[in-house]
Amino acid sequence: MTSAPRRLAGHRTRREPRAPLTSRSWQQPAAHELQDMDADVVLDMGWGRLVFGQTFTDLHRVVDALRAEESGRRDICIYPRDPQVLVGLAPDELFIDPSYLYRLPLHRYRGREELIRGVFVRTVTSVAEMRRINELYARAGMVAADPDTMWANHRTRCFTYLVAEDRRTRAIVGTVTGVDHELAFGDPDGGSSLWCLAVDPQDAPPGTGEALVRVLAERYIGRGRAHLDLSVMHDNSGAIALYRKLGFARVAAVCVKRKNPINTPLFSAPPPGLAQLNPYARIIADEALRRGIRVQVTDPEWGEIRLSLGGRSVLTRESLSEFTSAVAMSRCDDKRVTRRIVERAGVRVPRAAVVVGGRLEEAGELLAECGELVVKPARGEQGKGITVGVRDDDGLARAVELAEQFCPDVLVEELVAGDDLRVVVIDHEVVAAALRRPAEVVGDGRQDVAALVRETSRRRERATGGESSIPLDDATAAVVADAGHGMRDVLPAGQRLRVRRTANLHTGGTIEDVTDRLHPEIGAAAVRASRAIGIPVTGIDFLVPDVAGSDAVFIEANERPGLANHEPQPTAARFVDLLFPETRRR
Repeated sequence: MTSAPRRLAGHRTRREPRAPLTSRSWQQPAAHELQDMDADVVLDMGWGRLVFGQTFTDLHRVVDALRAEESGRRDICIYPRDPQVLVGLAPDELFIDPSYLYRLPLHRYRGREELIRGVFVRTVTSVAEMRRINELYARAGMVAADPDTMWANHRTRCFTYLVAEDRRTRAIVGTVTGVDHELAFGDPDGGSSLWCLAVDPQDAPPGTGEALVRVLAERYIGRGRAHLDLSVMHDNSGAIALYRKLGFARVAAVCVKRKNPINTPLFSAPPPGLAQLNPYARIIADEALRRGIRVQVTDPEWGEIRLSLGGRSVLTRESLSEFTSAVAMSRCDDKRVTRRIVERAGVRVPRAAVVVGGRLEEAGELLAECGELVVKPARGEQGKGITVGVRDDDGLARAVELAEQFCPDVLVEELVAGDDLRVVVIDHEVVAAALRRPAEVVGDGRQDVAALVRETSRRRERATGGESSIPLDDATAAVVADAGHGMRDVLPAGQRLRVRRTANLHTGGTIEDVTDRLHPEIGAAAVRASRAIGIPVTGIDFLVPDVAGSDAVFIEANERPGLANHEPQPTAARFVDLLFPETRRR
């Protein structure tokens, strides 16, 4: 078995492209077809290994190769001969993947007459971009890869790593990987394959996935390859529709994988109701299933599940579990109480006043002192009833009236300059930190602001399973007006425009992982706050002028933080560690 075929180092001269053989070549090859093909070929992709089954003459050696799979990785055997026999050799260890294999005959490929607007596809240029690829994998629920392995692969012609840039922002919003079978093992079919197509569900312009597939296909056409293969899950209707549109057709081949924890959903029937869970409950259920923990969906609309292992079970609603006491939850529920508790713990809080029964005297005095305020319901969530940037008495009265619709008591705080920072603390340890920014749109030189808001909101809804969207309301229009624009204005291409004042994710806010940049003093303040409240899982919100600095002002504590918002940080893993420490991976 080889982990790096010799021709990757350039020791083998390139042969002239051959005419493709029939699809029977990997199942019943003739002796002359195997003459120049390497044997027992395995390629390390960083997230797992590709085991090319057609290069093995002994199925027992395929089993041995798959048994060598490393923990936390997903190996794939593609083109195995007699897959039913292969699985039969180790039925307790192997299974046939519930996916389809599609093939694009490259001589039939037809390019587009027009370029896909807003997307530029290019080759990866750095290890840092490999790390960005991992972020895209995480958002797509794929297995993370080792950036160094991918970079080493990329320096050979056997592998092709492409990324898609948003022409407006220059951000990387998609990726795809190609493997050249001719260079990998001397494929008698002269083929190639496509792997790991991932597109940012929130920020990628329409057509990003198509652009990546087309450029990869055109690269292999330039090399004289005969076809481009790919594996796609049987129920991924959107991807299948794209591949069929581009000319891919199914071929009679399968993939075989190991029955490891990552693959559990593929060979074990999912619990009823799993598909109806929102992303915040689903990420926990998936992590539990990977560990062999039984998952019972008790109320999919509420995000409630029961996790059981041995003789013990825990009921959770997303990241809120029975481990959170009623007292701790009530402390988070009332922002006035939360402020008092964390301030006593030595955490800085903004100056504040409370409005009860509509009496605005104290709030008016605070406005005169600070010049600008934030008005919010004393009890509430998801950013409802909050007004940011109150500057005069009339605005204060309107903001209090809005907040009173959600809670009769209103909290008024000084507006502290800085970015909105969420720190996720689990079992009194910092697990993730992210900057949350208000919803914004990016101009394309064609659509007006209202159309951009609708388009961006649709992307947010798709990316979050309907949990986040940008309201097209008076508040949005007011923010746009304050920036000097109208809803019918057409923004120049690349111009960014904030359309909401608060960074709440439910109203379209975005999130940027900054865990590696978090200042230790801010992390320590978040832990002090969680201990003071007495809560095992919480999202502590600060306003910070610089996430790498030590200054931070506490805003509030959330008793049910959305763990799915913080990938690729291991928030779900640490949550399940808390509930079932015996399953923790060492």
